[in-house]
Amino acid sequence: MTRFSLLDLVPVREGDSAATALANAADLAAHAEALGYHRLWVAEHHGMPGIASAATAVVLAHIGHATSTIRIGAGGIMLPNHAPLVIAEQFGTLDALFPGRVDLGLGRAPGSDQRVAQAIRRNLSGGADQFPRDVMELQAFFAGDERLGIEATPGAGADVPIWILGSSLYGAQLAAALGLPYAFASHFAPAALDEAIAIYRRDFRPSAQLKYPYVMAGYNVFAADDADEAQLLASSMQQAFVRLRTGQPGKLQPPVEGYFDSLPMQAQAMLADVLSVSSIGTQADVERDIAAFLRRTQADELILTGQIFDPAARKRSFAIAIAAAQAVDARELALSAP
Repeated sequence: MTRFSLLDLVPVREGDSAATALANAADLAAHAEALGYHRLWVAEHHGMPGIASAATAVVLAHIGHATSTIRIGAGGIMLPNHAPLVIAEQFGTLDALFPGRVDLGLGRAPGSDQRVAQAIRRNLSGGADQFPRDVMELQAFFAGDERLGIEATPGAGADVPIWILGSSLYGAQLAAALGLPYAFASHFAPAALDEAIAIYRRDFRPSAQLKYPYVMAGYNVFAADDADEAQLLASSMQQAFVRLRTGQPGKLQPPVEGYFDSLPMQAQAMLADVLSVSSIGTQADVERDIAAFLRRTQADELILTGQIFDPAARKRSFAIAIAAAQAVDARELALSAP
């Protein structure tokens, strides 16, 4: 059966503070756990006034204390920003607090622009080119490899599965070579999705962590009891992408009636591209769209996301989404029964 999880970008709404965004994140995590989602991830972003998850490990501790069973993790940590030892210590600490519940997804992008990368004050001489080496060094810290000459405390011996994240073929190749699970960012960069999955599955080499390839794909959902309401809810995320692409990032904006239709054709085309892996509509619409996406990708897991301005509407959207996903899974299971 397919697993279904959530990605929360911890959005800061217009008129709200980071404190409110973090409270909403804990509330959403508890809601996701009650609904039966498998895991909840947050992602590292810097210098973005509309996202409150920059201190990712701290946010995960906050979410962990609001939940008891759902897996929590980073989707992801941008490893070029950090020394592997520091990440081993942070996620070793999380594993000590929430044993058996913590995931660590790793990305090679900085999650910011060059000014922010410099402000982080990591030695960026190697940058993203050092990513494979940094991943293996991080694995060695978790394994307690004595050749490092130093032990991550906490960290050594921690049960923290590592994932490779990607939006291009690079991550697929690295995940396959290292025998790690692979998560593709199709919720905002879908262009290379099919080729990346094919390369990952073709070239996968079993490892101590994983015997068979395992693919997670990002998927946007904006669901409501009425199709027009769902379209309205999606307009906040559409505004966020337009503002980001025009160099005007900011807090998450309230929904706007008819927003997409009001845009020039170039902006409409951009949104149609970056948000092509999305479902906007009722439960029936989401069932149809998720079923088609799973037939296309054969993904082992979907991680659902969707920035919606009203926290109650966002919780309702994810409730509709998991009901739709479970219905798809039950239907597929019935069709495959002997």
